[in-house]
Amino acid sequence: MQEKLNVAVIFGGKSGEHEVSLMSATNVINAMDKSRYNIYMIGITKKGQWMLYQGPVEKLPDGSWEAEARGIDNRRLIDMMLGSILEENYKPKIDVIFPVLHGPNGEDGTIQGFFEMLGIPYVGCGVIGSALGMDKAISKQLFEDAGLKTAKYVVAYKYEIQDNLQVVIDRVEAGFQYPVFVKPVNMGSSVGITKAHDRQELEKGLKEAARFDRKLLIEEYINGREIECAVLGNNYPEASGAGEIIPSKEFYDYEAKYFDDGKSALVIPAKLTEEQDKTIRDAAIKAFKALDCYGMARVDFFLEKTTGEIYINEINTIPGFTRISMYPKLWDTAGLSYSKLIDRLIELAQERYNETI
Repeated sequence: MQEKLNVAVIFGGKSGEHEVSLMSATNVINAMDKSRYNIYMIGITKKGQWMLYQGPVEKLPDGSWEAEARGIDNRRLIDMMLGSILEENYKPKIDVIFPVLHGPNGEDGTIQGFFEMLGIPYVGCGVIGSALGMDKAISKQLFEDAGLKTAKYVVAYKYEIQDNLQVVIDRVEAGFQYPVFVKPVNMGSSVGITKAHDRQELEKGLKEAARFDRKLLIEEYINGREIECAVLGNNYPEASGAGEIIPSKEFYDYEAKYFDDGKSALVIPAKLTEEQDKTIRDAAIKAFKALDCYGMARVDFFLEKTTGEIYINEINTIPGFTRISMYPKLWDTAGLSYSKLIDRLIELAQERYNETI
């Protein structure tokens, strides 16, 4: 009988996407094959404290797991992750780490660097791919270098908003007509994103985005259908078919994604021509490779409603795994169940690690 793998699922974190991470982690843990894995739940609080949690998974989504985890001696957590660094050939007790962390310090390469230093295989993209994917401005430059079409944009910084907001507004208005989208560069789950229809809304949107990041992105509005594609693999990645999001609100913001009681619709497969579907799948793989990604990513596109032009929007290197998330649903439609998807991601983590040692 094959020995079980010790898999640490890490969730929570200090970012504005903490609650989304808890929902994603709940689904990942529930989908994992308990006959194949010993699961260790490691939570990070909003204040950055790491905790080993051994209670019921149902306590994750509402945050009540923290009260139960506080009583655990965190020296056990350190020993579990690191082993004894004084031993000559120490072996961590964890075989694979599955980070279910969204946003800064979870999806941006920082914690991936920590996993590299621990010498433990981990699910998802490496340090470079994670960092590039998190920075929406730099990733756009690399997409353009790879021949992919993106919406026009300008970059602004928090200090500019604070020191001379009017200069930023003038720069935006010189380049674009309203409406425009304002985004924190290094956030996901649509946190801090607003759609500005006039100068007053632009000013408000810039201040809102600056609450979450020092670097902001202002993009032209694309009157497009929101199309997403899932990528899975290492050296030879594969793309799922495309899915479409029909948001319940004017755009697919944080509330529409997670708290609209199912009013936003996910159409899988998206109603596209064979040529459009192939173009999107090819572009998703091209974007994945352009950022040196591994393991998994969800690539988001706009399909312009009038011209049919396809624009890449962004890449998500740790896509959502909530009950309504597109990434696992796309693979399920392609014939890879949630549980088998988890298995494959863990296999890919080990495969990539073995290439580097």
